[in-house]
Amino acid sequence: MTEPQLLDRGPTAAGEVAELCADLIRFATVNRGEGDADPERPAAEYVAALLSDAGAEPAIVESAPGRASVLVRIAGTDPSHPAFLVHGHLDVVPADPADWAVHPFSGEVRDGCVWGRGAVDMKGSLAMTLAVVRQRLREGRRTRGDLVLAFLADEECTGEFGSRYVAREHRDLFTGCTEAISESGGFSVPAGPGRRIYPIATGERGTMWMRLTARGTAGHGSKPAPDNAVAELAHAVSRLAAYEWPVRLTPGVRALLDGLAAALGTTIDHDRLDEEARRLGAPGRLFESTIRNSANPTRLDAGYKVNVVPGTAHAQVDGRYLPGTGEEFLATVDRLLGPRITREFINHEEAPAADPAGPTFAALAGALLAEDPAARPVPYVMGGGTDAKSFNNIGITSFGFAPLMLTPDLDYFGMFHGVDERVPVEGLRFGTRVLDRFLDTR
Repeated sequence: MTEPQLLDRGPTAAGEVAELCADLIRFATVNRGEGDADPERPAAEYVAALLSDAGAEPAIVESAPGRASVLVRIAGTDPSHPAFLVHGHLDVVPADPADWAVHPFSGEVRDGCVWGRGAVDMKGSLAMTLAVVRQRLREGRRTRGDLVLAFLADEECTGEFGSRYVAREHRDLFTGCTEAISESGGFSVPAGPGRRIYPIATGERGTMWMRLTARGTAGHGSKPAPDNAVAELAHAVSRLAAYEWPVRLTPGVRALLDGLAAALGTTIDHDRLDEEARRLGAPGRLFESTIRNSANPTRLDAGYKVNVVPGTAHAQVDGRYLPGTGEEFLATVDRLLGPRITREFINHEEAPAADPAGPTFAALAGALLAEDPAARPVPYVMGGGTDAKSFNNIGITSFGFAPLMLTPDLDYFGMFHGVDERVPVEGLRFGTRVLDRFLDTR
């Protein structure tokens, strides 16, 4: 067994980022969903103390007991310049220690990586932000506009206790903010000798989590049951799961395909995108889940006894739709479910989008190229969702940008919510340099 490695804590962002990441992982801020979560408060206090130590004045706000977020606004050099937001989340999804090579909340450093739940999603990113901001404050370097930081609770559920709460109850803190960066972009994807693709997220699919209900006639399990709620629901869910959603190429996905084709020196056949995704390997995974909508049944609940036909049956569906396709998506869902199934939203959030041709995207790409000449930045639409949706509702456009150089053996997408999540120490250090360069442009 490889012995854990010791980290040196230095005064620079690169010197302390791995230790900060390990420390954050040790806070088991597990979010099991539907309001069942370990409190983020201890991690929030740790973050606030680090910022205070560097001279900032953070505030810890609670949406419910223990459900804490950290907010801070750091004055820039030009009050007339737009403020800029960097946001991320303190909570993580569950992890069973029995499945891991190391304990998921140990923050152990092994084989050049920091291991643990949240290393990628997204305590490594929080550590980079903390390390860079702390160094800039120590050195007296400020962004031109105000810099707003939000370390949030509850992203791994709906954000109701985190981003939604602060956007609603502390909106004044975000005055003047029109743009932001957060998770799920800026990571390296191997693309052949001498090339690395860095997707920068300019959008994400919208969210429609739905609860389905079928109603029938309750009765004895031994008798004919032509009006069986369980059977009706099963048929409807089966139709939904079997449906092949058509390809819908939004402007953001077209921009990604064009960027990938140029970066890889190839052509991508838009009429055969499923095959193209498989052919391209790792780069193909960047678009395989964002060329169409999806509706995946995830839960079933009916009955209480084997010999009783229940009067109702329920299911839950995780629906994701591309920007501009929401009405089409719901019409298709309703047609597949049929008239005897009712639906209600558990969570409904619009699909946000940012400009891949604007100056902020160019600045993000430039920061990557300055640190990695082999970088090929491309715009990217995320298949899932982030706190960007909450800030989009108050007029703040987010780019997915948590810069990270990965070794070719690490599967970034597999790390998200997966077993043995880990992040390279050198990748984190690379990210601090990129992030620092980008903040110089704000």
